[in-house]
Amino acid sequence: MRPDLHATRLALLAGASDARTEMEHSIAQAQSPACRHVFTRTLFDEARHAAASARPQQRLAGLAFSAKDLFDLAGQPTPAGSVVLAHAPAAKADAPAVARLRAAGGALIGRTNMTEFAFSGVGVNPHHGTPANASDAATPRIPGGSSSGAAVSVASGAAFIGLGSDTGGSIRIPAALNGIVGFKNTARLVPADGALPLSTTLDTVCAMTRSVRDAITAHEILAARRVTAGTAPLSAYRLAMVTDLFFDEIEPAVASAFERTIRTLRAAGARIDEIALPELADLRSINATGGFSAAEGYAWHRLLLERSGAGYDPRVAQRILKGATMKAHEYIDLVHARRDWIARMERALAPFDAVLSPTVPIAAPATASVAPGAEHDEIFFRINALLLRNPSVVNMLDGCAISLPCHVEGELPVGLMLWHGALHDDALLAIALQAERELQQRH
Repeated sequence: MRPDLHATRLALLAGASDARTEMEHSIAQAQSPACRHVFTRTLFDEARHAAASARPQQRLAGLAFSAKDLFDLAGQPTPAGSVVLAHAPAAKADAPAVARLRAAGGALIGRTNMTEFAFSGVGVNPHHGTPANASDAATPRIPGGSSSGAAVSVASGAAFIGLGSDTGGSIRIPAALNGIVGFKNTARLVPADGALPLSTTLDTVCAMTRSVRDAITAHEILAARRVTAGTAPLSAYRLAMVTDLFFDEIEPAVASAFERTIRTLRAAGARIDEIALPELADLRSINATGGFSAAEGYAWHRLLLERSGAGYDPRVAQRILKGATMKAHEYIDLVHARRDWIARMERALAPFDAVLSPTVPIAAPATASVAPGAEHDEIFFRINALLLRNPSVVNMLDGCAISLPCHVEGELPVGLMLWHGALHDDALLAIALQAERELQQRH
């Protein structure tokens, strides 16, 4: 894998490379077979100009980043992976997240492919093709979604930062399946303006990178804040491993990688307590009427579906239309139930600095098994539910989480998810730095 942003920027400062050279590397990767279907629109000339104009002292120093197709870019429509919005009015300004990355010296290399309207964790797109997972050149595998192209742009070396969104795992799922880092910050820390919404309650603007230190850099730029990441050893933290829900239907290879990871962290001094979280069992009844994404998604899409429903991915339309049946009192009950559930979860997690879980319980399946078409629908929806189950807990919690690779060479990627409630971001990133270091040394 190409060196991370941190190492590349040091090379720029030392004069061992320059932004123009690094940009040509990024463009070559973006044009390679590994990035087929990754971009819905490339911006190579603009990126070259930005790289040439950047200064090595800037935090992104002219290095490439990509932006998920749901972010506004001035002068362009915002299709969000669809065809029904391909000719929508052009955005008048960049989304704040894009503007902040540009202001830090980032060079936008292109818009990345995604699940249409961000409504799936699988990453399949019938309109623009499906990017192939970066981990397996022999067998095309799903990239994970909905930030599919963003993940592959980072894992393939085309971009150092993949800007995306996470409503139920859309950053962490593709990060786990492609073997990179995905950080979902507390939602309120980064403005979601200029990002086409799925669920205004759950949407989070965040990014994928090749390392935890790069995740910190990306978050500091996006949130316009400094992370206070302490240098305490792992033994200074109290960690939890939840035995409920997260391990249901786990594949043996994922279970093995996770168990090996826990042994590694314990050998490094980590204190990890196995705990039960019976509150997790309440999520099924809380979301029984459809959940926030369907209800809020339908509110946004209902008129567009009436006009252009035939142009939607049928699987996406099917999920959005579930929101049409939710009554006003059911939505209000959902809001109150979530608030109560968050309070109970925060009390249960208060003694701990972070919780450890598998990001998702399966490795990336072959793309052919979930290709567009009714004959694959049953498998698609089963895999989608499995991929979303673990990470979506954190969105309901209004929390923060990070997925980092915990597999070894020769294995399909597996993600370790560290998570907690709202505004535990800095402690989580500090622990992730330590965990990443131990995993890289011992695996």
